[in-house]
Amino acid sequence: MRLTLVATFALAISSQAHANIEQQLANCASHTDKLDRLMCYDALAASVKSPVPTQLPAAPEATAVSASAPAVVAPVAATTAVAATSPQTVSSVEQEFGLKKKSAEEDELRLYAEVSSVKKDPYGSLILTLSNNQTWKQVGTERYKLKVGNKVYIEKGALSSYLLGTDDRNSTMRVKRLN
Repeated sequence: MRLTLVATFALAISSQAHANIEQQLANCASHTDKLDRLMCYDALAASVKSPVPTQLPAAPEATAVSASAPAVVAPVAATTAVAATSPQTVSSVEQEFGLKKKSAEEDELRLYAEVSSVKKDPYGSLILTLSNNQTWKQVGTERYKLKVGNKVYIEKGALSSYLLGTDDRNSTMRVKRLN
């Protein structure tokens, strides 16, 4: 009985707090000036305290923060402390961010062959016969010029597709094997 009473009381308080936050959000949304509306949202976000999902290692700067400060301050201070302790690691990570790295293993997954013949089907798609007697047909509609004697590679693409390209170009075309 006591547990039910405590659960009901906690639910009532949380629903009132939720309604209060919705009311404050509606109040912030009613501001016509962009800066005032943003300041209202920022003040509302600062007033709402949410637990930090991950615990970062404590830094000397993080211990100086008072308990009344928002919970967001500690992780930011901790990440700056980590960055200050290992600037070489962070700078190398930043330098390599977004670069596509090709490994030797990816080159091994390519099938290299020479083009023996180039034909077009009635719809304009290329039909290629390679030096290893494989026949491949262009799936997409993109334009890709090939001549007899060109050295091409075929590699596995996304979703069980295959890409045909050459080493001297930065473009590929999607193909499927006919035989």
